[in-house]
Amino acid sequence: MKTSSFFVALLLLSLTFSDLFVQTRGFNFGINYGQLGDNLPSPSSVAALIKSLKVSKIRLYDSNPDILSAFANSGVEFIIGTRNEDLPSLKDSSNAQRWIQQHVQPYISRTKITCIVVGNEVFDSNNPQLTTSLLPAMQSMYNALVSQGLAQKVTVTSAHSYNVIASSYPPSSGAFRQDLIQYIQPILSFHAQTKSPFLINAYPFFAYKGNPNQISLNYVLFQPNSGSTDPVTNLHYDNMLFAQIDAVYAAIKRLGHTDIEVKISETGWPSKGDPGEIGATPQNAETYNSNLLKRIEQNQGTPAKPSVPIDVFVFALFNENLKPGPLSERNFGLYYPNGNPVYNIGLKGYLPGMIGKSNSNVLSINFVVFLLPFFMFTSEFSRY
Repeated sequence: MKTSSFFVALLLLSLTFSDLFVQTRGFNFGINYGQLGDNLPSPSSVAALIKSLKVSKIRLYDSNPDILSAFANSGVEFIIGTRNEDLPSLKDSSNAQRWIQQHVQPYISRTKITCIVVGNEVFDSNNPQLTTSLLPAMQSMYNALVSQGLAQKVTVTSAHSYNVIASSYPPSSGAFRQDLIQYIQPILSFHAQTKSPFLINAYPFFAYKGNPNQISLNYVLFQPNSGSTDPVTNLHYDNMLFAQIDAVYAAIKRLGHTDIEVKISETGWPSKGDPGEIGATPQNAETYNSNLLKRIEQNQGTPAKPSVPIDVFVFALFNENLKPGPLSERNFGLYYPNGNPVYNIGLKGYLPGMIGKSNSNVLSINFVVFLLPFFMFTSEFSRY
């Protein structure tokens, strides 16, 4: 009987340590930190929030010096960006050199800058000057990093909207828009040469909103469903995001490359939208993001790339009240600017000063739960 009690206590203790490990380990995903709001918390407060969330990667759409300084020595990996309107000037090597000297060099010794995104969704701008400037700007930025000895630490890429894809169903039919191939083909060669990833902003929400009668809500929300099978590859897909990723891989392969990794620079789901924005609800946003995080935690790859865990940046950290466009654009945040979660997806983060009674009670209960098996274990152990 003593032996039985001893092992019960030992089991409880081990389970408690296991539970504490689950609560304290980090998350292997990134968050987009947009700043289009007039009510957002200070960068130092956001740094504390990210630390409490144990999120390891952040994407900025600029190179805000206050944010980069606030995250000094945090260990958080940063993707920083250039503005689209700066692309024509960044084609010039001296301008690219100055940009690196001003936006990277002063911070990289303490803030972990790992990637520069040159422009965001440039091909959606329908601006020929920006379109033709994109690759030369990427090349100039890369050469500037090389000249300053940073090319081994920092990669150069760009982020594209899913509109660059002309065909995505079935995934094996993935192909880029014909009018963009003349630009994307040399960009892919640049990625292959510099070993940098191809970034895509993929939102199953928009596909569902545009065709809710034909697209299953469960399919886009990672919920149980019959899914679909690609007739060419015979691969089965149970969610749209993974199908979209494999369609991008197929489009890249169609242009002769199998050595470029696809990463999701944006994905998410809005908690609110205009009357015509079907599916924009807190329940669907919670379901999409929580199920996505479960897939990330399981290190899942797509059906076509099962050994390559998906690399995802969730959009976005906060609701941003100054974003233009439909109501949904201002409601993609995981958090309100005051630090309250928009919905619960299991992230236990908080802004400084936001720890309330509920969190204190949880901590107290966890502490008691930890001590109980500990004392049982030591009591039983002392009998032997």
